[in-house]
Amino acid sequence: MDYYVVIPAAGQGKRMNAGMNKQFIKLNDVPVIIHTLNVFNSDSDCKGIVLVANKDEIQSFNELIQEHNVSKVIDIVEGGKERQHSVFNGLKALNGADDIVLIHDGARPFVKHATIHKLVEAAVNYDSAIVAVPVKDTIKSVKDGIVEKTMERSSLWSVQTPQAFRLALILKAHEQAEDERYLGTDDASLVEIIGKPVHIVMGDYENIKLTTPEDLVYGEAILKRNY
Repeated sequence: MDYYVVIPAAGQGKRMNAGMNKQFIKLNDVPVIIHTLNVFNSDSDCKGIVLVANKDEIQSFNELIQEHNVSKVIDIVEGGKERQHSVFNGLKALNGADDIVLIHDGARPFVKHATIHKLVEAAVNYDSAIVAVPVKDTIKSVKDGIVEKTMERSSLWSVQTPQAFRLALILKAHEQAEDERYLGTDDASLVEIIGKPVHIVMGDYENIKLTTPEDLVYGEAILKRNY
């Protein structure tokens, strides 16, 4: 089932403490963003990639894309102040209202084709779907350093990306959020706000987001084992 994907890569990733956009950090001598782009570039169902980048880094991304022969990038657009604004800019570069569009973090290079295909199928059937995994740890609600309550773990899921939507639906959700100056925690939260159901697709615990230096160690281990 065909889809497009928007990949926001404009954030600076301050928690990585790398002194640069974490997309340019190398795993096995290849930049993180290239690992991520290659997942979609190698999927025959992917019809095009829109990359969202910081204005000052667009040329650097262009050079990497050329160097690594990432042929499915159809546009690189300028990011906004927040991730949500960047995603909206990326979505507006697409125009097929009934198309399925995925939104995927540039710093999640380990998502598998099988997961993507299950997600796209769910979005075709339900208009919106997200990848998530059940939480493993006990989760407690805490206020001012004091535990208020222990959450019921069976109902808690850790949300990942990609998240998949009909283009018309996710554009409507972003437009309303912009009108109401609402900043959501993820794209699915914008769809929830307009009253549309969001379906869950089981993800993969290896589909981590590279956020801290410790994640890079885990990421290297995943690459050595699986690639």
